[in-house]
Amino acid sequence: MPTAKPLAARLAHIPPTVFSEMSALAVRTGAINLGQGFPDVDGPPSVVAAAEAALEAGANQYAPGIGVPALRAAISRHQQRHYGLEPDPDREVVVTTGCTEAVAAALLGLVDPGDEVVVLEPYYDSYVAMLEMCGARRRPVTLRAPDFRPDLDELRSAVTDDTRLILLNTPHNPTGTVLTRDELQVVADLAIEHDVVVVTDEVYEHLVFDDARSAEGHVPIATLPGMWERTLTLSSAGKSYSFTGWKVGWATGPEPLVQAVLAAKQWLTFTSGSPLQPAVAHALDHEPDWPLELARDLQLRRDLLCEGLAAAGLDPRVPEGTYFATTDVSHLGWPDGRAFCLALPELAGVVAIPTQGFYDDREAGRQLVRWAFCKERDVIGEGVRRLAAADLSR
Repeated sequence: MPTAKPLAARLAHIPPTVFSEMSALAVRTGAINLGQGFPDVDGPPSVVAAAEAALEAGANQYAPGIGVPALRAAISRHQQRHYGLEPDPDREVVVTTGCTEAVAAALLGLVDPGDEVVVLEPYYDSYVAMLEMCGARRRPVTLRAPDFRPDLDELRSAVTDDTRLILLNTPHNPTGTVLTRDELQVVADLAIEHDVVVVTDEVYEHLVFDDARSAEGHVPIATLPGMWERTLTLSSAGKSYSFTGWKVGWATGPEPLVQAVLAAKQWLTFTSGSPLQPAVAHALDHEPDWPLELARDLQLRRDLLCEGLAAAGLDPRVPEGTYFATTDVSHLGWPDGRAFCLALPELAGVVAIPTQGFYDDREAGRQLVRWAFCKERDVIGEGVRRLAAADLSR
């Protein structure tokens, strides 16, 4: 009888995503899921109605691989309205199956085996998976607790003439850091000096809170002088409009970079979400203020979570953006954040995400845990009450 072929080498060193593991743990134990970042409430009803109308109108077959024209035009208008950028919707915009596919297609389209990629850590786990599949050499720059800001000297040392690409994420998951214009200018200066492409994941672009907004808020690196021509900007409707399950994302930038994404994407999904694409176009054009209202509500939920975590002895770093807050659990006596998170459903009936798997520098992330506040306020309230009532020490 033939022996089954083992897992391909390109996947052998990539563990399963922790999000699936911890969400399954929440379901199995009935715990409150303060781990995975999906909202409890859907986005604007008018956008759902637009999707229903598209279904009824027959938008049920393959969309163009580059995306339906109405959505590409709406994405271009979104970039112009918010940032003063004007990508050509026919040459400088491509629609993707969520931002995760945009990351995958960007790296597959731009990175060859052996190329060096500088990436901020901790990182969303799909980054490492895709860099491994590309055969890239990863060069992490660590955002270290408690402030989670980039060490600019470390960044300057990391980017060299050997660097092929810089992979950014701002607002940053999982730390909630929003990179400042001055920090981004250092990245831009290095990219120009060393002739490096920048791929920037800005999926949380609109989920920025008052503490960051007062200091200019989210600044796309593509808006800095000399950066449009070397920057590929990625985003999606999932986070900004609370439709994470729709998986409609995009990439914008100069034609050669967008064509690199399309060259890879055509062999991944080719296309997806035909009736959802016109609905997202409706969201961008007709519900432009909805993300700002969402951010204001998320700030209240952020404060509820952070105050509750502090009351439970889990002093958090208050994030400037995203859905997430981070705590250090080293004072509780657990060997690491993973052990703490695996025990947490039994201790308190709550699930969180250990972040050590998002680091190459495992010691830097060993005792850190991520909590999500994109949940209903009563769910957050019950979660922090359970944490406060539990003995969380080992």
